[in-house]
Amino acid sequence: MTTTPRRIASTATLVLAASALTALPSSAAESPSVPAPPGAHEVRFATFNTALERGERGALVEELATPDSEQARNVAEIIQHVRPDVLLVNEFDYDDEGTGPRLFQDNYLSVGQSGAEPIEYPYVYTAPVNTGVASGVDLNGDGEAVTEPGSAEYAEDAFGYGLFPGQYGMVVYSMYPIVTDEVRTFQDFRWADMPGALLPTDPETGEPYYSEEALEVLRLSSKSHWDVPIDTGRGRPVHLLASHPTPPAFDGPERRNVARNHDEIRFWADYVTPRGGSYVYDDEGVRGGLAPGSPFVIAGDLNADPNDGDGHPEAVAQLLEHRDIVDVRPSSQGGRGAAQRQGGANDDHEGDPELDSADFNDVPGPGNLRVDYVLPSRSLPARGSGVFWPTVDDPLFRLTGDYPFPSSDHRLVWVDLLRP
Repeated sequence: MTTTPRRIASTATLVLAASALTALPSSAAESPSVPAPPGAHEVRFATFNTALERGERGALVEELATPDSEQARNVAEIIQHVRPDVLLVNEFDYDDEGTGPRLFQDNYLSVGQSGAEPIEYPYVYTAPVNTGVASGVDLNGDGEAVTEPGSAEYAEDAFGYGLFPGQYGMVVYSMYPIVTDEVRTFQDFRWADMPGALLPTDPETGEPYYSEEALEVLRLSSKSHWDVPIDTGRGRPVHLLASHPTPPAFDGPERRNVARNHDEIRFWADYVTPRGGSYVYDDEGVRGGLAPGSPFVIAGDLNADPNDGDGHPEAVAQLLEHRDIVDVRPSSQGGRGAAQRQGGANDDHEGDPELDSADFNDVPGPGNLRVDYVLPSRSLPARGSGVFWPTVDDPLFRLTGDYPFPSSDHRLVWVDLLRP
């Protein structure tokens, strides 16, 4: 089933792929990284930056067309062990037909990996993103607007850094129906339309970094912002608020990416605040934020640590300290062990390494950070949470490992929530 909203050509795919269930291998049964199933009235939400982006358009689809991708097998096995009911995947290249998400389901998730039990997601949602979409203006300040895909210069002038349209995309997999006719996307929302936006300035002149021409078209979302209602069966959809803000790095003294990361995160803080999102408009032109009282889960690789790294000091605090959001603080012993084992920048971190969710370069830094989040509204009581980061003596350490990573430099983060 493919649903194509009027302006965004999004895809909601009903995946029907049956396969025999197999028992978990003894190594998985012995692993403390594998959580017990959620309770009868609970829903497991998760986010996972899978690092399944590729350098050329169509390369991921070609790779997933066979069951032979070692990385995809490891990513799928992690998902099969944690078994989220609703999963946001970051860094999964978008294609117009939704072929990549379907192939990942059919050839990897539906196939038991190393004896793990297959997992079936009947509902899948994906939509276009801003990465690799030509802006037509000079965004990196080199005096040229590059519009031919494939080069770093093109990527830097795109609405979001990407070598081709759809690189670093997003996908939602769900056990529960996705209310596709109520999905809202905010791919086109202009950064300059956010009141009080942290638009960067040239530190030498104090003048705006971006030209008036650039500000006329520059979008806030480096990928996109999605409000995806999930029908968990009790009459009140849970709004999955999905995004993947730009890393607060790879810029200059103007710190344009630091500012954009802050405001991409601020978007959700405003969206869930009554009357705070009145300035917001979606890709269909509908204005306003989330209806007051609606249950929600903010999820994604937000590329912001509350204590360490190069981001704006208040970026993710806008969510973690929000009155209507609960920070469950998912953790792992594997994160603590990695920080101790790897040293470098980790030795100077202020944050608790058990909360880390990404294994980044230790020398010179930024070291391991907490950047991936599942943040429920206060109306959704949490019953459990974790970060899938096995310790070195765990039989499933082979799935995460140390650099070069067998799956991703990010870890899957999950939270079990009581259904509203």
